Amino acid sequence: MHCPFCRHTDSKVVDSRVQEDGTVIRRRRQCPECGRRFGTVESATLSVIKRSGATEPFSRDKVISGVRKACQGRPVTEDQLQLLAQQVEESIRSQGQAELDAHEVGLAILEPLRCLDEVAYLRFASVYQAFDSLEDFEAAITLLRTERDAQVVSPAGM
Repeated sequence: MHCPFCRHTDSKVVDSRVQEDGTVIRRRRQCPECGRRFGTVESATLSVIKRSGATEPFSRDKVISGVRKACQGRPVTEDQLQLLAQQVEESIRSQGQAELDAHEVGLAILEPLRCLDEVAYLRFASVYQAFDSLEDFEAAITLLRTERDAQVVSPAGM
């Protein structure tokens, strides 16, 4: 890190603080040459590789935009969409990869969306799991019913 005042090639970290859910680190630095202090902001970038091969930064807004279409006409609030996007980003970051395919982002959306709204989940899954027929929808609905029935039976049996 170059000193912004004297351009010395080294600096000493005086203080570090984590912000924004742990994705940003603010550091207070001091130049050993001129003694002046300055701040830096470090963030871990997460890149998405699109089908075309182009790379772009991960965006919660794009997640929300895609999910909003699946939730159209459903009782889902903007706050719930924001929370879902945060869960997706945390899930992706926990994998420890700096780059991932756009398709993987779509797949990471499925589980939180299923918990939020089953109809929106089916709409979204039909695209990201490439449903080709009615049988694909029937299989997904059967799986949802089985999981829901298992959740209903499980708490009562305890």
